[in-house]
Amino acid sequence: MDPQRYPVISVVYSSTATSPFSDADLAALLTVSRRNNAGNGVTGMLLYRDGRFLQLLEGPFRPVHDLMERIADDTGHRDVRVLIDEIVDSRQFPEWTMGFQPVAVAEEASIPGYRKTFDDLADDTDDVSSTTPAVRALIRWFQSAP
Repeated sequence: MDPQRYPVISVVYSSTATSPFSDADLAALLTVSRRNNAGNGVTGMLLYRDGRFLQLLEGPFRPVHDLMERIADDTGHRDVRVLIDEIVDSRQFPEWTMGFQPVAVAEEASIPGYRKTFDDLADDTDDVSSTTPAVRALIRWFQSAP
């Protein structure tokens, strides 16, 4: 992939936290991530549930892939699995420097594509075709959420 020809890429990955994150831990992580991402032209969203992360990163080729390398090497993550890595015409979350909103149990049923777990994203196969539609549905919901 020629980074000069395709200035915006979108990467979605899943991973497992090596230790559980509280809401305060997530807020601290997001404070640092937002500052770093803004400086590198990276936007996106982060989901966390029961020790699993699902994150969409978008921006210039090199900063996004450099960030993915750091995430893969980060001892706070294990089982990092890239689900989508594609060139996009425009950002899906141009104003988001990593959104965070805890979801109450009562709200779960109203979220299209909502997943109780990300366990199926952690299998050992390289075939992500079964999870890609659910990931895309969830992304579309976040794009249209107020």
